Amino acid sequence: MRIISTTHFPVMRMARFLAFVCLILSLSTVKAQENRNIRTSVDTTYIKIGEQVQWKVTVEVDTTDQVIFPEGQTFSPLETVEAFATDTTRKNDRLTLQKIYALTQFDSGSYKLPTQRIEINGIGYFTDSTMIHVETVPVDTIAQKMYDIKPLINVEKSYMGWWKYVVIGLLVLLVLLVLGGLFYWFVLRKKPLTQEEKEALLPPYDRALLELKRLENSKYLIQDEFKEYYSELTTIVRAYLEEEAHVAALESTTGQLIERLELLSDSGELQLDKDTIQQFRNILQTADLVKFARTKPSTSVAEQDRKLVEQIVVKTHEALPEPTEEELMQQAEYLEELGRRKQKRKLIIGLSTLAGVIVLGVLIAGFKFGFTYLKDTVLGHPTKELLEGEWISSSYGFPPIILETPKVLVRQEVKLPPEAKANIQDIQAFSYHSPIGLFTVGTTSVTMNPEMEAPFEQTIEQIIQGFESQGTKNIITKQEEFTTISGVKGIKVFGSGDFPVPNSKELVKGEYTVLLFGGKGFQQNVILTWLEDDTYAQDIVDRILSTVEVKTDV
Repeated sequence: MRIISTTHFPVMRMARFLAFVCLILSLSTVKAQENRNIRTSVDTTYIKIGEQVQWKVTVEVDTTDQVIFPEGQTFSPLETVEAFATDTTRKNDRLTLQKIYALTQFDSGSYKLPTQRIEINGIGYFTDSTMIHVETVPVDTIAQKMYDIKPLINVEKSYMGWWKYVVIGLLVLLVLLVLGGLFYWFVLRKKPLTQEEKEALLPPYDRALLELKRLENSKYLIQDEFKEYYSELTTIVRAYLEEEAHVAALESTTGQLIERLELLSDSGELQLDKDTIQQFRNILQTADLVKFARTKPSTSVAEQDRKLVEQIVVKTHEALPEPTEEELMQQAEYLEELGRRKQKRKLIIGLSTLAGVIVLGVLIAGFKFGFTYLKDTVLGHPTKELLEGEWISSSYGFPPIILETPKVLVRQEVKLPPEAKANIQDIQAFSYHSPIGLFTVGTTSVTMNPEMEAPFEQTIEQIIQGFESQGTKNIITKQEEFTTISGVKGIKVFGSGDFPVPNSKELVKGEYTVLLFGGKGFQQNVILTWLEDDTYAQDIVDRILSTVEVKTDV
């Protein structure tokens, strides 16, 4: 997936979007509703910090009318301390309803008690606004000692959740230690030699004598197993001659082997007398008769043949010339090279095993969680980190928009066009832009004149025009009804388009969603944009949309 920096991506700025809304609202004119049956009053317009002002509203209606008074914190920037019970007075077929709200403020200044919406039989009526002045409480500097202002204290950044990274690091370290231990134990560690390995490392002469000794202590002769006895006897001496005297003895017949020994003796390469060669001939011939003709010599003859073979081994060892210094060095180098090859082979096998374990682990994790998710977890991904980070639930603007986001939305400065000030009382905007990628989330709350209806259609049209003015192509727009968890209904506009990348002709696929709520005197909007193939951003958008809640009381 390609990541595009928002510092270069031509997404419609929140301020420009708000300017569009303001322009639309400035073009809308609706006559104000008049209702002389609603009266409001306050007991005072001047209070000290922390004191209360009582705002009273009186409504005269028929006995069959249904009246809904404001609820909750609808008097912002003033705070609602208490909403008293409704006082009802009946006269003939008319009712007089009176409700009192206790309000306060803990900062000095002048505050506008905003208009309130009172609903009668489903129709909203708006009260007049009032200015409330909050004065500071005088301080007795004689009785109360004054102190200097404390200097600013630098607060260290919170590292909540650091323990997660410590645990992950310890688990990774533990896995590496286990793999390293297994690699050392099965590959690098010098393992103790078995008895067979120790015997294999003995010189040919010592190994032959050891095997003849073992044959002497065997039970072949006791169990009348002469064939096995002579087979092992001839194998020992043939293997010794082939390894020590370099005679092709194992694959030769009796006649061929004796002939080679005689030639070596005549040439002086092997100083064996003719009697020794003749004794060896007799032993080989006896062994052939036992193995192929199934003859059975006496036990004493078999034992004597073993002793003669031992003497032949000794005489052959003594008859061999001493190796020269050059031959000894060549043999040492050869053994050293064999050792290096063996160590290299063990290292390759170990590394291959370790690589196989790692690859197997990656494959298992990839098939279980997805290879893209695995890659993004190891290498990092901006929207994935947002999705899996600590989310924040907050209320933005007035009328408030409540939603959960991966980062807190920052208030945006919005300048109203002169032509919009006649119809718009206040506009509050909040947004967050991801440093990398197209992901953006923003909210706007607009308070208009009480008689104005929220211009949904004009707002939608202006949003699309804003995308087009930035160079977006192939814009697809869909519209459907959107309902919050509490049942507040609004409009959902969503779709996709090819968004341009600055300084190039390249276009990238992006998606957008806009939620619109409102009624007479107010409008609330939520706007989101993200890359089309960013699955983590899509999960973020789905979660945000599932938490959107709005208050429609102005």
